[in-house]
Amino acid sequence: MTDRPLDAAALAGLLADADRRRVVAALVLGAGAPDLEALKAASGLDTARAGRALSRLEGAGLVERTEDGSLMLVDGTFAAAARAAGEQRASSQSAGEPASGDEVVLARFVRDGRLLSIPSSHAKRLVVLTRLSQEFEPGRRYTEPMVNGILRTWHPDTASLRRYLVDEGFLDRDAGQYWRSGGPVPV
Repeated sequence: MTDRPLDAAALAGLLADADRRRVVAALVLGAGAPDLEALKAASGLDTARAGRALSRLEGAGLVERTEDGSLMLVDGTFAAAARAAGEQRASSQSAGEPASGDEVVLARFVRDGRLLSIPSSHAKRLVVLTRLSQEFEPGRRYTEPMVNGILRTWHPDTASLRRYLVDEGFLDRDAGQYWRSGGPVPV
C-alpha cells in the first residue's frame, strides 16, 4: 500500500484499465476471495491478467489483504479521493482569483454536464445560454433535430432552450436551418 491516499485523477487512472475494473467489480460484488484463484473465477480473467490487475490495485492501496489473507476493497479510498479533490478545488479558487460571477451561476445550475433548471432570471439565463452556445460550431448549419439532440444532452426542455438561444441572438434560423450567430468563440 502507498503512504499517501489516491487522488481522484490517480483513482480514475487506476480504474481506466478494464482488467482492474473487473477485479474491483468482483470485490464489490462480494468475491472477497481468499486467493487469486477465487478472484480469477469471479472476474472471468485468466491467472496472469487477474494477477497483474490485483498487484497494481494492491500497490496503489485500493485493495488490501485482511489478516486471514482474503482480499478486500478499501471503500474509504473513493470518499477520501472525492474529499481531497473538493479541498484542492476550493484551495485553488481561494489562492487564485475569485470565481467569476458566470462560474458561480454555472456551478449553481449545471451538475455533471446537465442543466438542473433553466434560470428564470434573465441575467443568469444569459450566462447559461452563453455556455450552451459553445456547443454549436460557428459556420456550421444544423437541422432542428440536430439542435434538439445537442440541447437534450443538457436539459429535456429543448424547445425552450432553442427559443431562448434564438431570441437572445446566440442562434439564427431560416428555412428549418439553425446556425450559431453569437456568443464567445473559444480560442
